[in-house]
Amino acid sequence: MPSRIDALRKNLSRPVTLRRDPKTIGRALLGVLLAANIAAALILFKPWGGSAEDLTRQMIDLQQQVTRQRQALDRSRLIAEKVERAREVGDQFMASYMLDAATAYSTIVGELDRAANESGVTPKESQFSVEEVEGSETLGLMTITAGFEAGYDGLRKFIHALDRSDRFLIIDSLQAAPQVRGDQINATIKIHVFVRQPGETQL
Repeated sequence: MPSRIDALRKNLSRPVTLRRDPKTIGRALLGVLLAANIAAALILFKPWGGSAEDLTRQMIDLQQQVTRQRQALDRSRLIAEKVERAREVGDQFMASYMLDAATAYSTIVGELDRAANESGVTPKESQFSVEEVEGSETLGLMTITAGFEAGYDGLRKFIHALDRSDRFLIIDSLQAAPQVRGDQINATIKIHVFVRQPGETQL
């Protein structure tokens, strides 16, 4: 009759068979995949904010962006100030040198009479016409043709007086013809002046 020790030895010498549960294996695989996905997400998105070098680099980039934007803003402000200043200067020039179309003729004729009186020149007949300035709805070009009788010295003084006028006068031409007797001459002067006209109403 075999002893208990022999029976135990016989049992230990038999091969051991492990039963593997499919559900347990599946759960293990899912756990491994979940851990791999979490690790990949941590590497990709860096929720902890990156290393100190990364944070320093990002801060430097942001500071450079802010500096560039401030410089662009300063340039825009400077351009806006220059445009506003140019508009103010243009308005002042228009107000000072561009006469109103309704009163321009009488104003210029008065200026011619003043210069004639200072120079000893005798005014004669004058006429005027107004043409539109191409590309502008508010500016016109008035042409005044005026006749005078004067001596050579008086005519020279007359032209000099017009040249010193505060009005924006453009002397286009001067024609002079001596009279039959004496040292007097007949002169005709053509002058251009820009005038302000009411703009057309936009419908």
